[in-house]
Amino acid sequence: MHGHKAKKQFGQNFLVDHRIIADIVDAIRPEPGDAMVEIGPGLGALTRPLLQRLDHLHVVEIDRDIIARLQREYSPDKLTIHAGDALQFDFAALPAPLRIVGNLPYNISSPLLFHFARYAERVRDMHFMLQNEVVERMVASPSTPAYGRLSVMLQYRFYMEKILDVPPESFRPAPKVDSAVVRMIPLPEADIQIANPGLFARIVSAAFAQRRKTLRNTLREYLTDADFGQLNIDPQLRAENLAVADFAGITALLDDRMVA
Repeated sequence: MHGHKAKKQFGQNFLVDHRIIADIVDAIRPEPGDAMVEIGPGLGALTRPLLQRLDHLHVVEIDRDIIARLQREYSPDKLTIHAGDALQFDFAALPAPLRIVGNLPYNISSPLLFHFARYAERVRDMHFMLQNEVVERMVASPSTPAYGRLSVMLQYRFYMEKILDVPPESFRPAPKVDSAVVRMIPLPEADIQIANPGLFARIVSAAFAQRRKTLRNTLREYLTDADFGQLNIDPQLRAENLAVADFAGITALLDDRMVA
């Protein structure tokens, strides 16, 4: 740990398994000229091997002690340090197409993922270490227990795959959960079926707000039985039974009605 004590308020668990680190870097496949930013570099487990392949790396770090270590270890021509909270950081300020990587703090992983999604049109790909349960939710299929709001809100915008399992003993201190690495690639603009993302988000949120209730109940403020018939969706189903395309169809119907 090189004298640095992990801080609970920042959700710090430092990756120390060299085999896992090598597997992650191999999966990312950094090339010298890539525009890449690492979220929460910590003690440099990924930073060092990434810089062996990259001309330059940006990092976003909130911990002042770690920032001071990075400043001592790396020259500004190799590493640009953005001090602050990744949730508040404007990723549009970095070059595009951008590659985002990192071992994300598990306590704020969902808000971070939604924040990154706002910059999808500027992003080439993203590789993140997350709690395994979160990764399973991200890549889940309809009508499975893990499928939910996070699945739909990310799958409409990204192709995602789980690429690596990471056990607790790969970290210091060891977390109480299993971890995994996920790859996220923004879908081409032509493949995105949502014309009104704000309305789509409200529909998905309402549908999953009470998971055990039927769509007739959860979406009663939005859809009539006639609407369900027009959409060819059984109102007795639950939100978890609908594919992303079904939510896109609901959004399109309501969006057209608002415009008419």
